Amino acid sequence: MSAMLSAADLADLFLRFLLLSLLSIGGAMSTAPEMHRYFVVERGWLDDAGFTSSIALAQAAPGPNVIFVPVLGYQIAGLLGAGVALIGILLPSTLLSLGVSRWGSSRRDTLGVQAFTAGFAPVTVGLLLATGWVLAQPFIGGGAQPYGALALIGLTVLLMHRTKLAPIWLILAGGLAGAFGLI
Repeated sequence: MSAMLSAADLADLFLRFLLLSLLSIGGAMSTAPEMHRYFVVERGWLDDAGFTSSIALAQAAPGPNVIFVPVLGYQIAGLLGAGVALIGILLPSTLLSLGVSRWGSSRRDTLGVQAFTAGFAPVTVGLLLATGWVLAQPFIGGGAQPYGALALIGLTVLLMHRTKLAPIWLILAGGLAGAFGLI
């Protein structure tokens, strides 16, 4: 439908996504019914088929779940709409994360921040182990090269436990190992 929206409509779109970002506990998809009500029912910027196909297209693509937001924005107002929607949905959570990180870093020596960090460490480790277990299942069940994959998983756990290496490097190493057929 991609129409040219007025500056006021773009501002409204931006503010709508700012608000939805603050309500999207559980991910942006949790606000899809409100997006539908606003874009289809109230504003008429999309019809039901356009709304549904935008979400389906974004969900079929690899990447984060929030990718449907710029697709909706694009359907409403082209590239400018995609940018406005994406910035609107990401800005509050990004600023909140940065603010909390900086606040916590500046107070890392306080008892409350130490207790909070110590309390979430086992939760984080548990979630990582659960994710690792789920991802290892195809290899444990007789994948093409189970030993290489299990060795990579073990090495990753060891490096995460013994070093301060950023996880992104281990993810990259795993991706490269898979790309070269090592696992």
